[in-house]
Amino acid sequence: MEAIKKHFFSDMGVMLGRSMRHITRSMDTIITVTIMPIAMMLLFVYVLGGAIQTGTDNYVNYLLPGILLMAIASGISYTAFRLFMDMQRGIFERFHSMPIARSAALWGHVLTSLVSNAISVVVIILVALIMGFHSSSGILSWLAVAGILVLVTLALTWIAVIPGLTAKSVDGASAFSYPLIFLPFISSAFVPTESMPPVVRAFAENQPVTSIVDAIRALLSGQPVSNDIWVALAWCIGIMLVAYIFAMRAYKKRA
Repeated sequence: MEAIKKHFFSDMGVMLGRSMRHITRSMDTIITVTIMPIAMMLLFVYVLGGAIQTGTDNYVNYLLPGILLMAIASGISYTAFRLFMDMQRGIFERFHSMPIARSAALWGHVLTSLVSNAISVVVIILVALIMGFHSSSGILSWLAVAGILVLVTLALTWIAVIPGLTAKSVDGASAFSYPLIFLPFISSAFVPTESMPPVVRAFAENQPVTSIVDAIRALLSGQPVSNDIWVALAWCIGIMLVAYIFAMRAYKKRA
């Protein structure tokens, strides 16, 4: 058993290195994923921020959690794209003919998504600091934020794996991310839900983005997190497990 685990992790490391080389040779993917959320942050802070009442003097602090989720939702579309291209080129069939763990290639893409999205998140936070973001939270709160963002990335990445394995075209493989990018707009990411019409407010307050954004915002501002963090974790873990099950079924079917 230990030999199998060691073999799996070494194979997964090789597949991660392969996928990361694709990223480093095509940095435009990370740049594209990062520029759009930064542009949104600039637009909302310097153009629309003065007209939005959030109960805080620093709109960057209020806005940042939602921007981070948008960046991750945008970034995972490239995971679906890379998976789709590997399937079309027969890369997985070649790997399966070699003496390597069968799921190592898939996990290589998943871990690459974690790394590339982490880079985007760090860049966006650095830009937010230049724009006036500040946090008095301690290391534990920042670690909790990092943990939530990792879970969000994993949950959305496993969702991305499904169309990446089953789509019939490149557009179909990446189009699924558009609703995920749009979802923060109907949440507490940009404005308080209290300002929304009743029907929209009911949806906004009971969808996963709001609880995740509220939990991250509270952690970064040093405020009590209340039940938001548990609701956020439940959403992330639940979505991740369901998506993982369907993704592995699709992978076994294709493999």
